[in-house]
Amino acid sequence: MSNVRQHHHYRGAEVSCWVKYVLFGFNIVFWLLGAAFLAVGLWAWAEKGVLANLSSITDLGGFDPVWLFIVVGAVMFMLGFAGCIGALRENTVLLKFFSVFLGLIFFLELTAGILALVFKDWIKDQLNFFINNNVKAYRDDIDLQNLIDFAQNYWSCCGAHGPNDWNLNMYFNCTDNNPSRERCGVPFSCCIKDPAEDVINTQCGYDVRRKAELDQQKFINTKGCVGQFEKWLQDNLIVVAGIFVCVALLQIFGICLAQNLVSDVRAVRSSW
Repeated sequence: MSNVRQHHHYRGAEVSCWVKYVLFGFNIVFWLLGAAFLAVGLWAWAEKGVLANLSSITDLGGFDPVWLFIVVGAVMFMLGFAGCIGALRENTVLLKFFSVFLGLIFFLELTAGILALVFKDWIKDQLNFFINNNVKAYRDDIDLQNLIDFAQNYWSCCGAHGPNDWNLNMYFNCTDNNPSRERCGVPFSCCIKDPAEDVINTQCGYDVRRKAELDQQKFINTKGCVGQFEKWLQDNLIVVAGIFVCVALLQIFGICLAQNLVSDVRAVRSSW
């Protein structure tokens, strides 16, 4: 009779296979994505010779987009590893680490969102400073150059507030002692696209800022990227908000699964 009672007591406290393997599957995707991001970031650094000379990491005056891949990839890889092994081995330490770290990220995202709403003008100033700082370093790094070209092309803009922001760059400024052929010009990504052109004219921005402002509008986008980005956010507010809500729900879902599994493991261990 006591054996039967013990048997029923043990069966009453067991680890949910559904929770365990859903959490494992959730994290294996996370882990693989993190590994892919890290691999891309390290490959990009290897191509630029950064891995051969680590001191060059600090040489770039602007933002190196590879950092985004490295940091995001490292965080995703670490979280995915903790979640995968924690779920598979029913390791409560790793599961707690996973849920606390994920909770911390969620809290930071929430805080950043609230601060962005409260301090809109400060965020706008920081965005302006960030863009102008990277305009200065446009020719210093090919990845940064591609990122700026993509942003200016996608949002049909030029500079932070307008084409004259390119005076900050040593190759594009209009000073008399600038020997560059790009003097008083803008990058090709500022140019208004000609639908008839199959090949991108990378010299379309040469000398364009020597023209009057009304004439410039015929050849290049004269709106700043800060204003265009704000307009894009307003036009796509529902989509952007939906993405953030989905990410938040996935994070909450992961935390709940991890905590549920920790509770199951504790219940089973206590029944021993």
